[in-house]
Amino acid sequence: MKRPDPFLMSLLAAILIASLAPCPTTWQPWLSRLTSLLVMLMFFFQGAKLRRSALFESIRNWKLQGSTLLVSFGIFPLLGIGLYGLALLISPSGFLGSTVWSGVLFLCCLPSTVQSSIALTSIARGNVPASICAATISNILGIILTPLLSGLFFHHGEGGSGLQTVIDVARELLLPFIAGQILQPWLGPIVQRHKILISFTDRGSIIVLVYAAFSSAVLQGLWQRVPAMTLLGIVVIDTILLALALSTSYLLGRLMGQKLEDNITLQFCGSKKSLASGVPMASIIFPGGAGIIVIPLMVFHQLQLFVCTVMARRYASRPLSQDDI
Repeated sequence: MKRPDPFLMSLLAAILIASLAPCPTTWQPWLSRLTSLLVMLMFFFQGAKLRRSALFESIRNWKLQGSTLLVSFGIFPLLGIGLYGLALLISPSGFLGSTVWSGVLFLCCLPSTVQSSIALTSIARGNVPASICAATISNILGIILTPLLSGLFFHHGEGGSGLQTVIDVARELLLPFIAGQILQPWLGPIVQRHKILISFTDRGSIIVLVYAAFSSAVLQGLWQRVPAMTLLGIVVIDTILLALALSTSYLLGRLMGQKLEDNITLQFCGSKKSLASGVPMASIIFPGGAGIIVIPLMVFHQLQLFVCTVMARRYASRPLSQDDI
């Protein structure tokens, strides 16, 4: 029997602690400052460990890179809007309510994952260098595109205009990333030697962010607003979204006449959404309301890992080609 994912169990523990012992209102400003600092450190180290050569090595395959970005930031949001429109036609409340749908649409606007996209592409014997490039570019562009798309597709109250949101996200995410990139020649080797420590730091930061987001949401009556049936509805919507994204990316690759290895990269990088980027962005774009917003993302995160792992193993079982020998 496979052991539960420690990171998932830690996230669930953070939600449980926030539900039973939310951060008191008087401490919320200090927790907010701490989460802002952790977000900036996360993206600073992301910039410090990214080798520029790795980014440029695979950028020549513009068809694959462009199609991956198209799925992540073009087709995915349209799928989300289509599902929301269909839900409104069937029910005036859209079944889940406007706040939960904001979370679903926010999920659709996020960049791809990095580590898991690359790892699954490797397991499936896809184009690993291209997946490194695609996931990296997606996350860099997501710092700008995600808040822009969020501003275009729905209102997020206190978050302000789309342009102001881009400025806020750029200040907390892009500037630390650029600073890390500037210092990469000196800090890069140090970060590479301590990758496990950096990974623990990143995951620990996300756990604190989830606790902070859910603390605020619990104080606002989160579990009265998100009953069990709503959670079940989120699972159903996320499952449909993932199935549509995987199918669309597969068909797009076939229409473009790509090699199977490139098609695997497109599927795994185009259909996945980043929890590591999504939670920090939600805390900036939806101040005070990120708790409910990130629920669809957390559900989707687990679905994509399970489904794509099964797919990767199936791809890996195919006969070896001449290129693999």
